[in-house]
Amino acid sequence: MKPVLKPHSPNFSSGPCAKRPGYRLAGLPTDVLGRSHRSALGKSRLALSIAQTHRMLGLPEGYRVGIVPASDTGAFEMAMWSMLGARPVDVFSWESFGEGWATDISKQLKLPDTRYFNAPYGQLPDLGQADPAHDIVFAWNGTTSGVRVPNGDWIRDDRQGLTLCDATSAVFAMDIPWAKIDVATFSWQKALGGEAAHGMLVLSPRAVERLETYKPAWPLPKIFRMTKGGKLLEEIFEGATINTPSMLANEDYLDALAWAESIGGLNELIRRSQANLALFEDFVATRDWIRFLAVEPANRSNTSVCLSLDLTPDQVKKLVKLLETEGAALDCGSYKDAPAGLRFWCGATVQHEDIALMLPWLQWAYEQVKSA
Repeated sequence: MKPVLKPHSPNFSSGPCAKRPGYRLAGLPTDVLGRSHRSALGKSRLALSIAQTHRMLGLPEGYRVGIVPASDTGAFEMAMWSMLGARPVDVFSWESFGEGWATDISKQLKLPDTRYFNAPYGQLPDLGQADPAHDIVFAWNGTTSGVRVPNGDWIRDDRQGLTLCDATSAVFAMDIPWAKIDVATFSWQKALGGEAAHGMLVLSPRAVERLETYKPAWPLPKIFRMTKGGKLLEEIFEGATINTPSMLANEDYLDALAWAESIGGLNELIRRSQANLALFEDFVATRDWIRFLAVEPANRSNTSVCLSLDLTPDQVKKLVKLLETEGAALDCGSYKDAPAGLRFWCGATVQHEDIALMLPWLQWAYEQVKSA
């Protein structure tokens, strides 16, 4: 039978992601709007985002956090162009975004001493191939495949190279061993449902040392420069920014951080994401027409749940359209470069009950499309 009840919020996009429960745009402070981001007020609000991020994530002492241009992509490009080339590089990829970093390294930076370890959608490459003498480039969570690394055990504590981690769909939802990460990037529009266009860059002391002792052979555009006279531009990590940020977007991010703190912080964010994933796992376990794209259960993402169905690509499109028309699930089709299927964001800003109310609609939509 056709379900009756619908999710309160049918927003399951993997970016921008669902806003926190109870979000109101009118609830954001406006005193900083129309002010310079370099004013005492503007700089203090940006510095607050940095400090709250550092505290919420439990970053080790000496790690720096900066707000940089162009979302996660800008932050990760900034790191690669500024730091790679000092050592050989090992690149691990298993979906679209990891493949994008590999392409930049091979075709744009053209680094000769690079090894590429790739796996098809749904699988992980052999992480044990990582050489501790090399720099390592990888995404913690494959947003377009629903496959994540299960832990950081494969990263050596005594490594000589740096680890550069695209953590944009993992941070605030997964347990990341920060001592094993030298560079991490993410964006506000992912796990906490903030607004887009700004990137966050996390640097370990080892990454700072690389920046201050290594000069790339290629020129760096202004928005990539993090040093001056061989020293780190500390103001980037204190509330100053390389280009003009959106103060409204920053207030939106601060609102998300305050909500996360109010519900119990990082541990509760992770718990909610895991509980949301469990709903999908229970649903898939009792049906033979749907399965996780991730082959190994331990590698399943608890943010970007990617599913394959026994439908043709055209039928999948019809199912996605039917869910949208009914207002039961929006933006849940797989990424354009991924195999035909579904992708549901289930980070902490997505309500557990909304997933529970959506799943009967998924069953109904499948039956409608399959029998048409």
